[in-house]
Amino acid sequence: MEKVINVNMNGKKMKKIVIAVILVLVVLVLAANSFVIVRPGHTGVVVTLGKVDEGVLQEGLHFKIPFAQQVVMIDNRIVKLEVDTEAFSKDLQTVSTKLAINYRVDTSKSYSIYKNIGAGYEDVLVTPAVNEVLKAITALYTAEESVTNRALISEGLVEGLNEKLNGIGLYVTDVNIVNYDFSEAFITAIEEKQVAQQQLLKAETEKQTAITNAEAEAETIRIKAEAEAAANDVLNKSLTDSVLEYAKIEKWDGKLPQVMGSEGTFIDFTTEEEK
Repeated sequence: MEKVINVNMNGKKMKKIVIAVILVLVVLVLAANSFVIVRPGHTGVVVTLGKVDEGVLQEGLHFKIPFAQQVVMIDNRIVKLEVDTEAFSKDLQTVSTKLAINYRVDTSKSYSIYKNIGAGYEDVLVTPAVNEVLKAITALYTAEESVTNRALISEGLVEGLNEKLNGIGLYVTDVNIVNYDFSEAFITAIEEKQVAQQQLLKAETEKQTAITNAEAEAETIRIKAEAEAAANDVLNKSLTDSVLEYAKIEKWDGKLPQVMGSEGTFIDFTTEEEK
């Protein structure tokens, strides 16, 4: 009899312990589902029984109705998105472009973005907008101009994307063109053009060098001629009558000239001593 009583008492005690453990577990589960922590740089979109509430939860600890409410975290920090796409240039060349886009979600519109689009807004909105705007801008430039005007194209992408996305609550802060790729035929044509330009530049350089050398030689001849003319002028001015007479005397051998007379006879001016 005592054994039966002890068994019943032990059974009741175990039952109470189990109930107590279950109650503690229920309380813990309820407590765990009654609070949510919104991480820094995020906002929390509250969904109550499938309905998205207006407004968002800011950073910090917040209470929510257990099991009835769900909080979806939206990242409001600047997010980097890489997009690979193709477009046709103004000269109908295929331009493969890799872009790095930095954008963020407006905090005040987190709930409307989630309500109308869902968590996949990047695939639904951002990527298609990037492809559309890039195709429109690429068509304004030739393939070569796309390379030389990267900064202008990047600015145009930022402006065009913000025009399409700002009203929704998405803001593009920066677009970087990581890389351009062109068809093999276009690359070959560019290389041939560069070779031709280098050859033309070389020919122009050689031509200019030849012209410079010819001009230098002509200038040397001119200077030399002017120097000779100046020397001759100085010499001519120095040849006075007295100088010329003195030069004649210096060159005279001391013999008087013999002159033929009118009748064919010679007149000899030499003296007997000279003979």
